[in-house]
Amino acid sequence: MKPKIIVARTALFMALSLVCTASVFADQASSPDQRAAKLEKRMSQDDLHHMVQSYNDMSTPQQQPGAIGAAGYVPALPKLGIPALQENDAGIGVHNYPIDQGPGKPPKHVRGEAGNATPLPSTLGIAATWNPQIAYDGGRMIGGEAHRQGINVLLAGGINLTREPRDGRTFEYLGEDPLLAARIDGAEIRGIQSQHVISTIKHYALNDQETNRLTVSSNIDERWMRESDLLAFELAIEDGHPGSVMCGYNKVNGVWDCSNKHLLDDILKGDWKYPGWVMTDWGADHDVMDAMAGTDQVSGIDPGNGASLGNTASTFGTPLLQAIEKGQIPRARLQDMVHRILRSMYAVGLFEHPPAVKPLDAEADAQVSQRTEEQAIVLLKNDHDQLPLSTRTIKTVAIIGSHADVGVLSGGGSAEVWPIGGPAIPAVKGPDWQWKVYDPSSPMKALQALLPGAKITYDDGSNPAKAAALAKSADIAIVFATQWTCEGVDQPNLSLPDNQDALIDAVAAATTHSVVVLENGGPVKMPWLSKVGAVVESWYPGARGGEAIADVLTGKVNPSGRLPVTFPQDEQQLPRPQITNAQTVDYNIDAAAVGYKWYDEKNLQPLFPFGFGLSYSHFDYSDLHVSTQRDHVTVSFKVSNSGQRAGMDTPQVYVGMPTDSGEAPRRLAGFEKVALQPGESRTVTVAIDPRLLAIFDAPAHRWKITAGSYPIQVGHSSRDFVLSGATTVAAATMAP
Repeated sequence: MKPKIIVARTALFMALSLVCTASVFADQASSPDQRAAKLEKRMSQDDLHHMVQSYNDMSTPQQQPGAIGAAGYVPALPKLGIPALQENDAGIGVHNYPIDQGPGKPPKHVRGEAGNATPLPSTLGIAATWNPQIAYDGGRMIGGEAHRQGINVLLAGGINLTREPRDGRTFEYLGEDPLLAARIDGAEIRGIQSQHVISTIKHYALNDQETNRLTVSSNIDERWMRESDLLAFELAIEDGHPGSVMCGYNKVNGVWDCSNKHLLDDILKGDWKYPGWVMTDWGADHDVMDAMAGTDQVSGIDPGNGASLGNTASTFGTPLLQAIEKGQIPRARLQDMVHRILRSMYAVGLFEHPPAVKPLDAEADAQVSQRTEEQAIVLLKNDHDQLPLSTRTIKTVAIIGSHADVGVLSGGGSAEVWPIGGPAIPAVKGPDWQWKVYDPSSPMKALQALLPGAKITYDDGSNPAKAAALAKSADIAIVFATQWTCEGVDQPNLSLPDNQDALIDAVAAATTHSVVVLENGGPVKMPWLSKVGAVVESWYPGARGGEAIADVLTGKVNPSGRLPVTFPQDEQQLPRPQITNAQTVDYNIDAAAVGYKWYDEKNLQPLFPFGFGLSYSHFDYSDLHVSTQRDHVTVSFKVSNSGQRAGMDTPQVYVGMPTDSGEAPRRLAGFEKVALQPGESRTVTVAIDPRLLAIFDAPAHRWKITAGSYPIQVGHSSRDFVLSGATTVAAATMAP
């Protein structure tokens, strides 16, 4: 009898397994919304309420049960099979939260050494690649590292436009143009979420400066914000499908971002049909009725007092349950809040692909960062072909300043990544909770490897006269100049700090062969520009940044970065020459004319225009063709490498606006990065989004295209055009 019993039991087990497997596959065949609705029906009110608060887990190495030491933690609900949410900062890599140990001591970290990770170049640097595939690869890398650290939500996707270049978080964002920012951000978000890690997009909306960031109101008319800052979010959400949107600290037109029904319900969830959830920034909640404005989850709750970071009272804790009981908030709204969270978890694969702690592939990930930086570096000046450095004629090199003998600078705040192996030099505490970190990638050592026959000498640059003497004795002098920026603090001006302008002046006076390499968070003034031979913009270079810089300096890599922001001559060219302590900022001054559009509208000559960047090769454009079907415009043209080196170019398509439209003269309407061998040509085709031909008609609540002729220009930057044409477009309107 026993064999028959065993056979029967085996058959029963197999049958049950097939039923369960079939059920799982059937469930996976359903849409994320269908799966969320099915699970939601099984949840009690306590279960639903459980999902709408995340707990602050970044301030102590003693975590709650089930937590791993991330910024936010929503415990699992095992009875329902709902995994925990482990939410961690990660703009350019996985952040490991530092805990101050006192003056003169290095910090400890919430996740210890195991929480260190691979930093990409700054987000602004990623934008300078003008290459969505590079952004995708970088997102995929940091998503993979997060997954291997037990994290399944990344607080990434920063896309606030550069209205204020002195903003301490400029390095975290993607420049001044909504199309460029959206294409790069959307690609990075897709890369992150390909690893079954949810990405946010942030900080919604108009969180454009750090001065008074917790209280300031960004004031702007509906039309202008729809055509600029909000358009960047709209396009990036369409491209990247982020699982969550993070609302910011600031106000817009007097209403807190996370209490702003117009931004959250009317525009984001209404006009744009966004299906995911809105989480607050840490401490950005203000009232239980934020739920009725469109906020779905409050972030950073203290498990002890129930209040979010920096606040003293709970909003989505007991007050939310009481508001539901009193009928002030319908239970259906709580269900909708949770539905949005669950559908994003299903859409990105958090149920089927839980994160598993395992070692990082540090070498492969560092290579991703290096490839990004190689395309991010922008050659701003190269008089008399000072670069690339010749391995035949260069025998002595002076490397001056900014710890270039050991590492490269990174930006500070929640976007900072504590590098694998630790900083190149001891980290220095910033003005508050931020840390100044140099990533361990030495430009000097990398350059020595590529110039084995040269004698390379380092000077720290603290004494300009001493540095000048070294420069005078060398075949080439390379000055590394830095500008450290961080979350929480804006820059007082656009000058390089710490007397570096005087250092560069001294070196330039001592030799006609000088190169300046910038490591900075955003645009800087260059009073010494006419005196130096070459200028290389490297942003915050990230892991292997030193190697990438050396590769560009020696010509191993042909520079292909293009500026994602305009560099002004000085602060007087800005819409707001000074940052003040006022509690309001008037963005109607520049309206939708952000960045290059402002300079075009006011006929100002910047130091370097948007889209600018030099190459060691030369690229020509020809054979422009423009085709139009109603409001759909397609532009094609030929790009040719007429130089002697292989390289990459980024032709840019701009569309002119009608003179009576109230708009700046032109808008970026498309671009594509192409790699070409010497003598090679390729046809590029760009389809223009109809919204880039339109204005936002606020009274009619529609996008509106005026019938008429629209100039089309193709060029190397927003100020250097090679091809010109025009197209006639029919009148049209589009839903908001």
